[in-house]
Amino acid sequence: MSIFVDRDTRLLVQGITGREGSFHSRQMLEYGTAIVAGVTPGKGGQTFESRVPVFNTVDEAVRATGANVSVIYVPPMAAAAAVVEAADAGLPLVVCITEGIPVMHMSRTMPFVRGRGVRLIGPNCPGLIAPEARAKVGIIPGNICSPGRVGMVSRSGTLTYEVVNHLTRAGIGQSTCVGIGGDPIIGTNFIDCLRAFQNDPGTDAIVMIGEIGGTDEQNAAVFVREHVTKPVVGFIAGQTAPKGRRMGHAGAIISGSSGTAEEKLAAFEAAGIGIMRRPADVVDLLRSRM
Repeated sequence: MSIFVDRDTRLLVQGITGREGSFHSRQMLEYGTAIVAGVTPGKGGQTFESRVPVFNTVDEAVRATGANVSVIYVPPMAAAAAVVEAADAGLPLVVCITEGIPVMHMSRTMPFVRGRGVRLIGPNCPGLIAPEARAKVGIIPGNICSPGRVGMVSRSGTLTYEVVNHLTRAGIGQSTCVGIGGDPIIGTNFIDCLRAFQNDPGTDAIVMIGEIGGTDEQNAAVFVREHVTKPVVGFIAGQTAPKGRRMGHAGAIISGSSGTAEEKLAAFEAAGIGIMRRPADVVDLLRSRM
């Protein structure tokens, strides 16, 4: 089993003919993802890799192919509009990979997305992957993943890859790996994923990768304590970052006494979440709790 994507995922790629879109679309096709359409304004009527039809608009593509998920590889200044177009076309799940989208753009976009009942993952995220379903939506490398029963949710793309690699090398497979993104405004948060993993019969344990800045990890820890019965282990990136300096993501900045690694780790400990001091600890921690 998996969350958000599965064997019935019919993917539409916005920006499929661009450099990033075309590169990652080939990777997704090779992994086994069912890409049924691409969208690039002005290039409707073309085909990608001789098998994926390209359309001028998302609405046209959805009506012609029955696509039910979109992934966005569109430049930052146009990406929020691409999210709106996907939501307006009735797609229930939209994954925005693009980084560098102005916060003001997303602040205007999110009310529209939520008003349409659309789940947005990202922006500035690596997407998600469900190994057993062979559904890869985004840029998470498929070759480091393996089917299994551990769910992962992370703010960091590169740490997602590192932890997944440790799990796979140790023979521990994954049900779904979700990168939620590190921007100040994102569509899907830790709690959304924790709730989905708790309700997923194909997930037995959960790995959560957070980072300094904000209070999302603290809120997630409270949710774990009150609602999650499955084992959870977690890691906080940026433990040595100085206050006031941004680390990696736009949302990874400590402001005053809020958002420190110490505060987040204390919340994890209070919730009974196993604490990883380094990414490699994930294997032993999970084995001790599963």
